[in-house]
Amino acid sequence: MSATTEPLNVALALATAGVPVLPLRAGKVPFGNCRACKDGACGGRPVMKSAGPCQCPAPCHAWAAATTDPNVLVSPAWAPTWREAVAVAYHPGGAGLTVIDLDSAAAVDWARATLPRTRVVPTTRGEHWIYQGVMPSSNAVRPGVDVKSLTQYARWLGPGTGRIVPLTAAVRALVVKEDTTPALRGVASSLPTPATWDRSVATGCRHTDRYVRTGLERGLALVRARTESGAGSQAFGVARFLAAQHTACPGPCGLAAIGEEIVTAAVSVGVPEPYARRAVTNGLETDAEHAA
Repeated sequence: MSATTEPLNVALALATAGVPVLPLRAGKVPFGNCRACKDGACGGRPVMKSAGPCQCPAPCHAWAAATTDPNVLVSPAWAPTWREAVAVAYHPGGAGLTVIDLDSAAAVDWARATLPRTRVVPTTRGEHWIYQGVMPSSNAVRPGVDVKSLTQYARWLGPGTGRIVPLTAAVRALVVKEDTTPALRGVASSLPTPATWDRSVATGCRHTDRYVRTGLERGLALVRARTESGAGSQAFGVARFLAAQHTACPGPCGLAAIGEEIVTAAVSVGVPEPYARRAVTNGLETDAEHAA
């Protein structure tokens, strides 16, 4: 198999499996617009701001050009691009998938501690985590993390390993804008009376007060440290971790009160209260029956 035909063969195999594909040129980027669309002459697909397929005969408009039609892939209009192609990309949203692009070792470590494990594809600098389901695409949702789904393409790097799991609230929350504001400049919202956890609301908890308070304080410190961005996602991770510690308790464990303290910490660094509550609630759902 020659270097010039290999991308096309890979693309045809993926298209047969129902994955919309497109060629990538040197630099691993899509080919430029076709002549009719050069410099935006077509008006941008002409609905580039909306999701939908490209109607141009040649590969055009990046992710929107992705197709599963083998007749299109081997058509004369596409032949010049395959002769120059160095890789294949696919449209995750068109395949019913979402790719969390983790572009650094730190981003991978964060995902392992925060997101549900799913199929993993190694990349040059990190990993792609593949989930079943679609959601809005967004770049830089946190350092080194991009979400690629409905309106982005992802480079095909192989099938990966592990079982693909459905999207969860934790993943979907990545594209919700937090609008965090450093506490010293004022916060987006505030809570009138900070709630606290104590034994009176945890009559069925098997842990000591010191154990619970130590874990909670460490978690709150992690949330408060996110003074610029990421406090909402951190609050979700803390809530999920703390809830998981109580799965063997007969309950109640007062997780609602723990959740209120996490919400208060997130709001203190500028997370809007509705977002903070949603993130914490989703985290506590790890073991909802103990949240009373």
